[in-house]
Amino acid sequence: MTVTQADKAQQFRALHEAPDAFVIANVWDGGSARMMAGLGFAALATSSGASAAAAAARALPFPFTLTGRTENFLRGRLDLDDTIERLKAYEAAGADALMAPGLPDLEAVRAVCGAVGKPFNFMAGIKGKSFTVAALSAAGVKRISLATSLYRAAMTGLLNAAKEVREHGTFGYIDASLATPDMNAFLRE
Repeated sequence: MTVTQADKAQQFRALHEAPDAFVIANVWDGGSARMMAGLGFAALATSSGASAAAAAARALPFPFTLTGRTENFLRGRLDLDDTIERLKAYEAAGADALMAPGLPDLEAVRAVCGAVGKPFNFMAGIKGKSFTVAALSAAGVKRISLATSLYRAAMTGLLNAAKEVREHGTFGYIDASLATPDMNAFLRE
């Protein structure tokens, strides 16, 4: 049986309608997309800060959604009422999901989720402003985006490994790395 793009879109909508929140892994290239799909993430996304977005989007045939995003709390406009009004305007304009990165605490997340009718996407990855999946789900969040956090974690590993080689002439990072055959198997799945 062939799964159509419409079937995939319905499956994606159903993730937003489920009782609990789901985590959407943000990827930056075809390899990271395949790895996250191989780990069983139900959906993938690219973020504005990740590189090679086009390659990642082409790597796997996931459906897309229109997310209305206000960046008040990222841009220093710490006005929750204005944030909610903007999200409601995106909702009225036809957004499928809503997002307001940088909300300061779970109370603000609850307030936003309670005020809007569309699924709310929480962006994890901001130091001091990331909460557990269970806490976010209890607050009403339907989707949790990892934004650039996985990319930053990968680049941190790359930087630390390169520094070890450059500064110490050692290769200790290899002991904690994926084995080449395991990575290739992951990419084929």
